[in-house]
Amino acid sequence: MHMLDANHLIALSVLLSDALGNAHGDLSPSAAALLSTLRHFDGSTASELAAVAGIAQPTASRVLDGLARQGFLRRGLKVGRETPLHLTAAGKRRVQALTTAQSTAMARLLDLLPQNHRRTLIAATETLLAEATTSRSFARTTCRHCDHGVCSGSACPVGTRATELDQRDLV
Repeated sequence: MHMLDANHLIALSVLLSDALGNAHGDLSPSAAALLSTLRHFDGSTASELAAVAGIAQPTASRVLDGLARQGFLRRGLKVGRETPLHLTAAGKRRVQALTTAQSTAMARLLDLLPQNHRRTLIAATETLLAEATTSRSFARTTCRHCDHGVCSGSACPVGTRATELDQRDLV
């Protein structure tokens, strides 16, 4: 890859990361990732959430304790050594607000592009996401902030590729 191309992609990743970081509001990136992940995987344990969110387990436990103190999640009955976690009504509202803020931040950036460039960027992004997908675990981690109701089935390049890989592994 040409260094100029690499620089452009690095700058784009910073732009996107900063836009998402601002959308998190008062939540840390770890807290936002854990809440978003719990929205999709209700009843998960701290260890399971940490793995999907890409966060060290001790960090996840500390952040989850804080989210519980804020009333965003509750702990279920312990099963062996593990405790399932669930979003509260306040947690569901907070995740919805987070999802809306993230979508709005990305829409603002996309609105800067002329329609033809926007379509080209989205097509290239879909291809890159599909080609980069290596497993179902990768898909869960990559899509932890996605609104799965909007991007599901064939509309999701990551999930579609993960399903193809799952089916290939069954053969």
